[in-house]
Amino acid sequence: MQPERVLEKLGLSPNEIKVYLTLNDHGSTKAGKIAKLAKIDRSSCYNSLKLLIEKGLVSYAIMDNVRWFQATGPKRILDYLREREEDVKEVLPELQKRHKAAKVAGQVRMFKGIKGVKSIFLDIARTAEDNFVFGSEGQFSERIPEFALQFERLKRENKFKTKLILRKGREEIKKRRSEHRYIIAAPSPAVTTIYGDKVAIIVWTTEPEGIIIENKAAAQAYKSYFDFMWKHAKI
Repeated sequence: MQPERVLEKLGLSPNEIKVYLTLNDHGSTKAGKIAKLAKIDRSSCYNSLKLLIEKGLVSYAIMDNVRWFQATGPKRILDYLREREEDVKEVLPELQKRHKAAKVAGQVRMFKGIKGVKSIFLDIARTAEDNFVFGSEGQFSERIPEFALQFERLKRENKFKTKLILRKGREEIKKRRSEHRYIIAAPSPAVTTIYGDKVAIIVWTTEPEGIIIENKAAAQAYKSYFDFMWKHAKI
């Protein structure tokens, strides 16, 4: 991944990125030269320097009444990231409280792409309740194997298990925190997971999509359907 892309993900503006990388490449430099090397106007350069100093990514020294700017060591980026994480942790309880208060019964959330699918599985892990799956063709382990292993670790840590109803004829690797049975069914790209008061449906197309239905009555209905299939499925 390119440094520019990583710095953009950290929340730096395009001009901040240009200034930071210019200083990183050229060392201690005056503002005018930074603007020239970064190919931005002086006003934007000074503003970016001010913001980078506030973030602790740039420092300066005064020599002969002139400010010479320099990028702090690249490892400072990790410190900056940790500080942002600490800020989020500090306000998380309040945000969580307000989030719960604002929830509407029966809400549906939509997700798209691999990152969206990961968000769904992390929500399952946070619920930390046994989950019940039907329709799986092993897409999770095939498409994102490393994250699938992480999910298994989260299952162990949070002490919950998975029951799967699989299509007859499909092989499944035995796992300590999973149990499966078989029924006669046709292959499908759609996988349904019931957990807590939620139902997640993931459609494993080229770019996977998914939804979470947060509705107790819907979850109970899907669970009753799962229990019926589980009762009549073959071991």
